[in-house]
Amino acid sequence: MKKNNKYIWLPLLMAATTLISACGKQFLDEQPPTSVSVEKGILTDTDMMESLAGLYRNLDNYFLFGRNAVVFGDLLADNVYLSSTNSSRLLTQYSYTFIVSSPDARLLWSQSYYSILQANRIIGARINVNNNVNQLKGEAYTIRALCYLNLVNWFATPYTVKPTSDGVPLVTLSTDVGGAFIKPARNTVAEVYDQIISDLDSAYKIMPDATPSIHTTSSNFIAKQAVKALQARAYLYKADYDKARDAALLVVKNGGYTLAADANSFNAYWASSAARTDKLETIFELNNSAAANNGPEGMDYMYSRNGLGDLLATDDTYALYTATDKRRTLIIDSLRGGYQAYIVNKYQNANKTDKDEVKLLRYAEVLLTLAESYARLGDEANALLYLNKVAQNRDAALTAYTYSGTALTDAIIRERRKELAFEGLRFFDLTRTNADINRQNMGVKGYTSYPTVKTTDFRRLQPIPEVETGANPNIKQNPGY
Repeated sequence: MKKNNKYIWLPLLMAATTLISACGKQFLDEQPPTSVSVEKGILTDTDMMESLAGLYRNLDNYFLFGRNAVVFGDLLADNVYLSSTNSSRLLTQYSYTFIVSSPDARLLWSQSYYSILQANRIIGARINVNNNVNQLKGEAYTIRALCYLNLVNWFATPYTVKPTSDGVPLVTLSTDVGGAFIKPARNTVAEVYDQIISDLDSAYKIMPDATPSIHTTSSNFIAKQAVKALQARAYLYKADYDKARDAALLVVKNGGYTLAADANSFNAYWASSAARTDKLETIFELNNSAAANNGPEGMDYMYSRNGLGDLLATDDTYALYTATDKRRTLIIDSLRGGYQAYIVNKYQNANKTDKDEVKLLRYAEVLLTLAESYARLGDEANALLYLNKVAQNRDAALTAYTYSGTALTDAIIRERRKELAFEGLRFFDLTRTNADINRQNMGVKGYTSYPTVKTTDFRRLQPIPEVETGANPNIKQNPGY
């Protein structure tokens, strides 16, 4: 734990244990909920596996990666808008009227820290080391890094803007060691990134090359190469392009992942609700089985015309795709509330019992991270190689990019927008590049009362929840709130 983490206030986070529910496919299907109690502790491989199952399930909570932490990345940016015919969900986020008492920010914060505390228990468990333990601890390290990367990007100034600014508190000890009522100050953004990178280095070092049989090898679980995929993202976000390149290259060379070869396999991929065992497209995704999902509160339900369908693609987003781009088939030109609308069709199983997986790491992102890293390092030949690898796979009629300089990096960012639309990363691309956010006003279809978010706008950061600042005098609120 960092030296300035003298205190932390955790009652709210501890109360979040009530939100853990039954887990999904394979060992995630176990009933009752598989979350080993603090009183029992983690004494065996099986205990650790069950604790990890509970941790995966909490990630899928709709206040976290099951909806909000992903949806906000498009809704607060320029990819989607909230239909004027809506269910009243996420109105304050869409209108940029969130305040210190807003439940969305509070639960994004608390659920992230609850997951971190559960990861700390697994990482700190004192049991004999073997391949199973190393695999499971590696997954816990990676999840802790994922949660901190999520927190620091929602609640703190981007590393690329000011790495010495206030980040989020780092807590790396389980409560049985560090205590349940400590009250930390905020670590700097740079310190948080150091912890993220350290956790991912630790995970990669201890995880066996082949996933042991303690659980199924599939995209529902963090494999060794998923660690490097997440690390490539973290390095990209801090503009450490040499290391982003190196991490991404390890995934490309050793991961065995592939892009869909043709339109049929691409469409079948997005239509499927099953975990991948063939390393096609997905590196890591959250399970949403018939036994455990968010129902009408899930991200798929927010997008799908077979669910609430509240979130629609802006006209500007749809216009990015050519008629021959396979990705355009994932947006349907239809009607909503009597008006023409572009309906997102990446999530096609919202009305089924086995619902859409939440994709958190995909191979195409790694390839585009590699392209951007090469471009910013001045290796334009390799940048074009990996950019075209994605772009021409998605649009066979596309003439290969031949740009250089700023035009090349702009093309890569644009391809990231097209490829990763509706998957929650657009906001972070705009903030890490310190760009204004221009949100298209869709008029009667979905009026945008906050069309421009300048780089100087304090609302680019979520507010630290008032329950945290009220109980913890050592934590500073973000400016403007």
